[in-house]
Amino acid sequence: MDRERMLLKRTRAFTLLFISGLILSGATAMPLVSEVNFLAHITGAEGLVQTPGSTATPAWAAWLTNVQAALRKTSAEFPFLFYGTDWLAFGHYMIALAFVGALLDPIRNRWLFTYGMLACVLVIPFALICGAVRGIPVWWRIIDCSFGVFGIIPVWLCRNWVDEAEGLRRDRIGA
Repeated sequence: MDRERMLLKRTRAFTLLFISGLILSGATAMPLVSEVNFLAHITGAEGLVQTPGSTATPAWAAWLTNVQAALRKTSAEFPFLFYGTDWLAFGHYMIALAFVGALLDPIRNRWLFTYGMLACVLVIPFALICGAVRGIPVWWRIIDCSFGVFGIIPVWLCRNWVDEAEGLRRDRIGA
């Protein structure tokens, strides 16, 4: 297999990985109550929470059980607020759908990789600023930032591979 085809094959594989990550991330935006209940159960957070104000409770467990209580209350009293996370999921799906263009023709749709890198970079200030405004613990904001840090890797690689493949194509056809 020649180098250009190998680069495009690799680009498509990593684009598919990125699309899959977007779809998975979107899918997890909807069942929040059951997800947090499951997370609290498997981590044992509920059993770690002592009386309010106790210093023996790990910060992560206190945060998780607080989120769990808020989600349960919101679900019972104001379920329509979860419509916002439904739209968050929809946004993830639509971004994933846009990357199908890069999957089909990586060279022609190379701009999507630049767009993806920009989006990944912008996750960081968004998480840090909005998280601070909303009272999200710093350690959780760092977790949110990691989506941008790890997400940029496949799209950056794809952009580099597409640039190289395009150069090889130009050399081959003598343009």
